[in-house]
Amino acid sequence: MLEDKLLILKFNRGRREALHQIYEKYKDNLVTLASALLTDVALAEDVVHDVFIGFIRSEGKFQLTGSLKGYLATCVANLARNRNKAGHVRAHVDLDTIDPPESNTMTPETSVIFGEQSQHLAWALDQLPYEQREVLVLRTYSQMKFAAIAAQQNASIHTVQGRYRYALDKMRGLLTDAQSQKSEATSYGLHTQSEVSA
Repeated sequence: MLEDKLLILKFNRGRREALHQIYEKYKDNLVTLASALLTDVALAEDVVHDVFIGFIRSEGKFQLTGSLKGYLATCVANLARNRNKAGHVRAHVDLDTIDPPESNTMTPETSVIFGEQSQHLAWALDQLPYEQREVLVLRTYSQMKFAAIAAQQNASIHTVQGRYRYALDKMRGLLTDAQSQKSEATSYGLHTQSEVSA
């Protein structure tokens, strides 16, 4: 928080390296947030760039009253909602363009599991109504409080909490169903192969 306040002070004084540091510090998180909201990586990147273009315009007069990460996440969520309402969202996530985070300790088996789980999560998120997806992502990924999400969605806190519960329930159901279908398919495949070997 103190580091962000110092960066904002430098940014307001026209030091472009401060803007670069802010961008590098938050861009990956913001693109991930926008991707989860829009289910389109290319559009998510456009939204984040547009947010930073708006941010640049505030140079010299930007005042940070809370968390910079929270402010930028709110800007991304608002712009993503506007794009969603305008019908600019593609029907699905292009999962080939999403890379898992790099890790020196990740084994090939872990990489396969991570990729498969990411695909299941992206698919399940895409099945949620936009308002539920937004609440779920802002609450779990950006750690926003329900009151802040309610203000952003112009809804009561009870409505937002309900959307969150419905989203969690639907995600659980979708992921459980997908896992059951996969287990059945795997069992069937193994059973068939053992019959062939016999």
